[in-house]
This record gives sequence, structure tokens and C-alpha cells, in this order.
Amino acid sequence: MNLYEIDNMSVLHFIVLALMVFRLTRFFITDTLFEPVREWIFKKKNPTKTTLGYLFTCEWCISLWIALPTMICYALFPSITLLIGYIFALSALAGLITARLDK
Repeated sequence: MNLYEIDNMSVLHFIVLALMVFRLTRFFITDTLFEPVREWIFKKKNPTKTTLGYLFTCEWCISLWIALPTMICYALFPSITLLIGYIFALSALAGLITARLDK
């Protein structure tokens, strides 16, 4: 594990990874594309009665579980994680800008 990357993480890398976690969190919690999976999970695990079901309704909860593997990947494979991160960060920014313009 290359902990040097984490110890010396730039502000830019932090922002990119944060936007990546934000975008993935939104994908799992609210996006239409993931809705069939959420419905399947909710049929098997009621969100009001089970932890797994609740996980897919709580942005705070699931973002932690998205951030954990994101940081592990960044420590092990910083270049590829950042490449993927930039894609998700750009998607996040596009969504935020669109939401702002649509107000």
C-alpha cells in the first residue's frame, strides 16, 4: 500500500475524490438507473426494518461505505482511481450546475 499518496494528498485530489464519492452516493440513493436494484433490495430487505435496506436510503450511511473503498483504491492505485474519479467528478459538477440552472 502506498500510504505516501494519502499522506501527501493534494487539495485537488481530495476534491476529485470527494466529488466522486458524492456522485456515486447520489447514483445509489436517487438515480433512476439504479432504481431497479434499489427496488429489488427493498423487496428483500425492508428499509424501515433492516440495516441493509436502510443503507440504500441514507446518503450519510452509504457515502461512508463508498469512501472506504475509494480511499483504499487511491492508496493502491492512485492514477487509475484519479482517472475514474475525474469522470465521476465531472459528472457530479455537470449535475450540480444543471440543478442550479434549472431552479
